[in-house]
Amino acid sequence: MKTTKFITTGAVIISAVILGGSIASAAPGDITQNYKSDTIVKFAPSEDVTNPVDPTNPGEVIEPVDPVDPEKEIEPGTAGPLSLDYASAFYFGENKITSKDEVYYAVAQKLKDGSDRPNYVQVTDNRGTEAGWSLQVKQDGQFMSESNRELVGAMISFTNGQLDTISTSATPSFTKPSFDLTVAGTGVAENIVSAKDGEGAGTFVYRFGTDATKANSVSLSVPGTTTKLAETYATTLTWTLTDVPANEI
Repeated sequence: MKTTKFITTGAVIISAVILGGSIASAAPGDITQNYKSDTIVKFAPSEDVTNPVDPTNPGEVIEPVDPVDPEKEIEPGTAGPLSLDYASAFYFGENKITSKDEVYYAVAQKLKDGSDRPNYVQVTDNRGTEAGWSLQVKQDGQFMSESNRELVGAMISFTNGQLDTISTSATPSFTKPSFDLTVAGTGVAENIVSAKDGEGAGTFVYRFGTDATKANSVSLSVPGTTTKLAETYATTLTWTLTDVPANEI
């Protein structure tokens, strides 16, 4: 205990001598010290499947259903950082056989809660590169009946195409507002949306129409001269998303 007290006292005496017989003290605010600490966050490409969002309000997740069978399970979108999340199925209704040229319209996208939205396609780019991408669609052959009869001359047309997103990334430069699907062999791919470098990061919906025009934005024209059997006709559309940016197309 004595040793401790002596060292402490001695230290005070030395300080007093060094400071000219007085103990200096700093007034509050005379001293400011700064020290920088690193603050870091990292991101990696996401492999998760992105759920379908509302084509008229892309910040809200929705539950779309099949237009013919609402109980049918909807196929999940593709996985990976660049993904095709959803594409509407198109139902042109049950129609009377006629010998006149006719145009039939696809019903709007039905939701599980009973409401509907414009038909649409959804793409997500979570690669973290803003390297661009391109979306194409083709018709996989002409409509065929249950007895394998072709709906000759039938053509699907899309109008009022527009993009929407809540992403702050630049909107893809190339968007087709309207196009027809031509049938040649197994179908001709139609390039419909393309993002160049610096565009298209996040989730984007490419919808056909708004709430006001959703009922007549996807149509099927059938010539009156075409023979129609009292059967169901069907085909498929293939939507293709690639990492090829708009500036390379």
